[in-house]
Amino acid sequence: MLLPRCIVVDDEILAIERMCNLLSQLHQVELIDTALTPEKAIKEITAQKPDLVFVDVEMPRINGFEIVKQVQANLCFPSFVFVTAYSQYAIKAIKAEAFDFLLKPVDIDELHESINRYNAKQKEIAIPDEYTLTEREREILQLVAKGKTSKEIGEILSISKHTVDTHRRRILEKVGVKSTFELFSKLR
Repeated sequence: MLLPRCIVVDDEILAIERMCNLLSQLHQVELIDTALTPEKAIKEITAQKPDLVFVDVEMPRINGFEIVKQVQANLCFPSFVFVTAYSQYAIKAIKAEAFDFLLKPVDIDELHESINRYNAKQKEIAIPDEYTLTEREREILQLVAKGKTSKEIGEILSISKHTVDTHRRRILEKVGVKSTFELFSKLR
């Protein structure tokens, strides 16, 4: 199983080092980068397309919520875990569709639970090999499972909405179902 690729974003080097240390102890993610500035975070997240981003809320110039908006405006949709010392941001994180919210100092058990929840969510949409879907069909299926529309998927993958719809029809045919709801019921 491939480990989720992640990036850690915080404006404090000690916070980054602590999070990297905790992540390395868990052996559950592949840390691909860190960012000390929001600008670098937006650039690297958009370029590297990680699965998971651990992002501080309060940073100079651009806060964590704005990072999420700018990354998504660049048609990149990783799962975000907000990491902050301020519990009052929890509701805002939920409204920003954060995958999770962790309070600093991050507890290794809470981090472990968060990553386990992420991995469990990803397994929910695991596609058995028996369905012989192409790589593109698997990619589209993963995006459908994240709630993306055909238009959004087309923008993300730089293909037309009609091409996405064609792939979606083929996926349904290969799995032997008539609707997306039926598809996910069968795959879970």
